[in-house]
Amino acid sequence: MDDNELYPIGDVARRTGLSVSAIRFYADAGIVAPAARTGARYRLYDVQAIARLEFVRTLRELGASLEDIRQLLAGETTLRDLAAAHLALVERQALRLRARRAVLRTIVKQHTPAEQVSLMHKLVSMSDDDRDRLIDEFWYEISDGLDVHPAFVDRLRSMRPNLPAEPTTEQLEAWIELADLVQDDAFRHSVREYLHDTYSTAQGRLMTTPPVPDSIEKGATIMRDAQAAYQAGLPADSPQAQDIARRYVASLVELTGRQDTTEFRRQVAANLLVAKDLHRQALQRRAAHIAARFTDTHGRYLSLVATINGATREDNVSVPVPYEWMATALNAPGCRSEPSTGLHP
Repeated sequence: MDDNELYPIGDVARRTGLSVSAIRFYADAGIVAPAARTGARYRLYDVQAIARLEFVRTLRELGASLEDIRQLLAGETTLRDLAAAHLALVERQALRLRARRAVLRTIVKQHTPAEQVSLMHKLVSMSDDDRDRLIDEFWYEISDGLDVHPAFVDRLRSMRPNLPAEPTTEQLEAWIELADLVQDDAFRHSVREYLHDTYSTAQGRLMTTPPVPDSIEKGATIMRDAQAAYQAGLPADSPQAQDIARRYVASLVELTGRQDTTEFRRQVAANLLVAKDLHRQALQRRAAHIAARFTDTHGRYLSLVATINGATREDNVSVPVPYEWMATALNAPGCRSEPSTGLHP
């Protein structure tokens, strides 16, 4: 294009993708004036005017108003400020669209009755305070009368959803399901019944008394480290494996009050092999009535909370416990009772 040449409005329309009427409108609105006129009807545009028209078209497609564009071209605002304002608007619209998509996908998946649609839309539109209040009400009812140490009740109540400011559709769908479940009388009853039956026995109450839950969680963390090491192919007699084994024994010593001796470690190793056999037998029996009860009650709650809080599918994949690998590490000659140094990452 020649910087000095003037182009009729038809050529400008073809170059910019705007209609002739739109170009005339922008001229009459004082947005982009023609470089010259020939008579009352004919307008001519130079290269600079064509570039401004293309810019105006882009801004309009991005949602800018005529007043926004007029202020920008007049130097009353900056492109950066205009973009920032419209970015915030687009992000709010994106959040609303994700919420709508979550509701619609849930309706399609669950064949939702018409009377529940407004409820689902309300659930995804809840504030943080509203969500906290809903979960608080659920746990107050579920834990009422639960004969366990108060710290364990606090631990149960702390396992709650934290929907991020910009949730994914999967997280919104999980929140819709969870919010619906915690308000359902049948689900509340089943979770309450499961927890009361599980922890109402003497052994169950013992499992809720500090420091037992902390020690169990510590042991679970160590076992996850063992799973990762086993999956990575580390030999059971490697220094890293023996360090994990020593940490596991230390957690059991803390839990049971026993002395860390060679005999104790051998007993732990033997118990791991027994646990392996029991686990295999349980899988063979499937223990469906036990597993299903947890999965349908407290387990379902925890699974949905994990999804809402951003746990990946890989986080939820069950990795086999390396019982035999741990037992071999405990029986290795280098597995001393005192921890070695320099082995932790």
